[in-house]
Amino acid sequence: MPEKKPGSADHKTDAAGKHASGAPWRNFYGRFKGKTLKDSQKTYLEEDLAALSPGAVGWEENPERTNLDLQALFGDREVWLEVGFGGGEHLVHQAQNNPQAGIIGAEPYINGVAMLLGKIRKATTNNIAIHPGDARDVMDVLPEQSISRAFLLYPDPWPKTRHHRRRFVTQEHLKPLATVLKPGAIFRVATDIPDYVRQTLEEVPKAGFERIRASDAELHACWDDWISTRYEQKALREGRTPHYLTFRRLG
Repeated sequence: MPEKKPGSADHKTDAAGKHASGAPWRNFYGRFKGKTLKDSQKTYLEEDLAALSPGAVGWEENPERTNLDLQALFGDREVWLEVGFGGGEHLVHQAQNNPQAGIIGAEPYINGVAMLLGKIRKATTNNIAIHPGDARDVMDVLPEQSISRAFLLYPDPWPKTRHHRRRFVTQEHLKPLATVLKPGAIFRVATDIPDYVRQTLEEVPKAGFERIRASDAELHACWDDWISTRYEQKALREGRTPHYLTFRRLG
């Protein structure tokens, strides 16, 4: 039987709507696993994942929600966060080109986690930490104003109107993100869905951000240090236009 995830309908809660671990009720609508993993990917998960943990993130091992020790994790490096790293192309690219930064990636889709672990083995980077789960749990245990840069790249678009509340660019996600970002920190969003752009432009400023790179030309111009991901390549093959939005945390 698969493990019951916090937020699933059959996970017991108390009268206040919290789980036995103390976790709040959080629905998760994405996939945890896709096609069968390759043997090599299973090896990566078994041998490499635990060593790349940022620390106690989950509610069961950290019910008090004690902050992660970022100094112990990355030393004096600044810390970045990638929400939903997909196959990990961008995360590894940034880690290789920014040794002055430590990057925490959160991704609940285990196939994507396995893909990233394979890329890390080839890249031999030492400045990546991985949480194979919900980014909200990571943001719970990050110290306030500790993150210098955050990325949200080709998130699940949830195209149906009734599902727009599931998107990351809602206050449920953006307010905790704003709390852990330093004043002046950069938040990048890439998407090929025009309505996701609309909601991003409406919601992100409400959480304490200002938009930069705001011209029409810059909206469709990738960042100088960008590497195109497999999700972007799929969008281009299917005739959709990438959008690149940049925000600065006010403070």
